Amino acid sequence: MTYTGVMKPANKIVAGGSPLTQELKVETATSMYPGRLVKRGTNDDDMVMNTAGGPALGWLGYEQTNPVFMPTDVDTIYVQDDMAAVLYGGGFLIVGSLASGQNVVKGTRLKAAADGELAAGIVGTDEIVAIAEESVDASSAAADIVVLSLI
Repeated sequence: MTYTGVMKPANKIVAGGSPLTQELKVETATSMYPGRLVKRGTNDDDMVMNTAGGPALGWLGYEQTNPVFMPTDVDTIYVQDDMAAVLYGGGFLIVGSLASGQNVVKGTRLKAAADGELAAGIVGTDEIVAIAEESVDASSAAADIVVLSLI
């Protein structure tokens, strides 16, 4: 493993910095893994998994969530109606999910992909939500990636 200047934290998703947080209700549990992008659900206090190019509210938190609702680990989804932290404000490092089929290098600008994941984006064309802080090859399967949040 190559050292990239940033270490992935163990069973946490924030790798550095201090995001703003708000607590919202998981409206639909599908793919609601910590570190994925989320968007507004039916009501202002609801959230659902973000879609490709969707208007992301922020990142689904983990260690910032009340322990009553916190999943067992960062690889376990939230349950419908859980109250979970949403991280936003930019300027912090977070472990996101690079979509399957993507292969990016450190410094790549990233956009929202399906299921709250990330894909390489084009500045001026796509809404850029993060910058890759490490090179990751997710050609065959989605993979964790440390990114600098811009949202």
